[in-house]
Amino acid sequence: MFVDSVELSVSSGKGGAGCASFRREKFVVNGGPNGGDGGKGGDIWFKCDNNTHTLSHFQKNMHIKADNGAPGAPRNMTGKSGEKKVIIVPPGTQIIDKESGEVLFDMLENGQEVMFLEGGKGGLGNTHFKSSTNQRPTYCQPGEAGQTQRIKLDLKLIADVGLVGFPNVGKSTLISTVSNARPEIANYEFTTLTPKLGQVNIGDFESFIMADIPGIIGGASEGKGLGIQFLRHIERTKTLLFMIDLASYRDLKEQFETLKSEVASFSGILANSKYAVALTRVDIIAQEDVNDLVNGFLDLLGLQANEQSDFDFDELIPYYIQKTADETLGYDRTKPYFVAPISSATSKNIEALKYALFNLVHTDRKQ
Repeated sequence: MFVDSVELSVSSGKGGAGCASFRREKFVVNGGPNGGDGGKGGDIWFKCDNNTHTLSHFQKNMHIKADNGAPGAPRNMTGKSGEKKVIIVPPGTQIIDKESGEVLFDMLENGQEVMFLEGGKGGLGNTHFKSSTNQRPTYCQPGEAGQTQRIKLDLKLIADVGLVGFPNVGKSTLISTVSNARPEIANYEFTTLTPKLGQVNIGDFESFIMADIPGIIGGASEGKGLGIQFLRHIERTKTLLFMIDLASYRDLKEQFETLKSEVASFSGILANSKYAVALTRVDIIAQEDVNDLVNGFLDLLGLQANEQSDFDFDELIPYYIQKTADETLGYDRTKPYFVAPISSATSKNIEALKYALFNLVHTDRKQ
């Protein structure tokens, strides 16, 4: 079961109490105090681990507590410190204070560790309180209490490219074609119920991560459908790929404007992301109709097709791609980086799509 948000109560361990005792041995008259200190309480740590992909393991463990320190013992023996508690979370997990809503830590890299709550100090034994005027102290310190805090864990998957589209537009088919992800694929809407990540390999040494989320419908920002609650998983991405279905009963303008509107309603950051457009399912449309549909879509966006923009099943050429004189100037975020018709079922234009997306991702990595 995929769980991306949980609320927890976490507590560090209490320090052990100090010991009040006196040295008692044969041939030792009036031995002095020798009570040991209490052990330190266990700390609470968080660790990021690539082998964890969901927060579901917290659902039956809503209060996590580190071990308490052991009390001190006679003969100046210090009590054992409590074991620290390490909480394992997947990459992309935010640790948020439940009361203030402040993001305390953002766990992004595999192996990253942070100490969250420190355990209480152990109490001092009575040996610390002896003096020339008090040679027989009978008191010691209790251990300090541990800390308790209510937190919320929010998982936001880390990806380079996020797929955005209506249900049954071909997102799952695309990510299964270009990456190692194997989502469920069926001919009905809302096949994808949880986000999926896939690694897209470019040659032998380069790759990027693609994220697929459930389809978005009109009114999603008001709670309709499933997609809007999972948009958090592409909130970290700097590139969006809007997937528009050429064979849908919805016209291209309605699809594009609805998706842009719902994304903007969810996050201003996502609304300003770089984006590209993939026009899907060209394999079931007559070739002579493809040009009219795509050129009509470009007119809607106020774009002009590239030279040699006629779609040819033997050529992998996008209809439109931004040209910049200087890479340092970046790309116009108000326009798509490219518009390309594709077919995941027949792999038409898929290689061009992969390399065009990688070029866009690569510019972000260099900045």
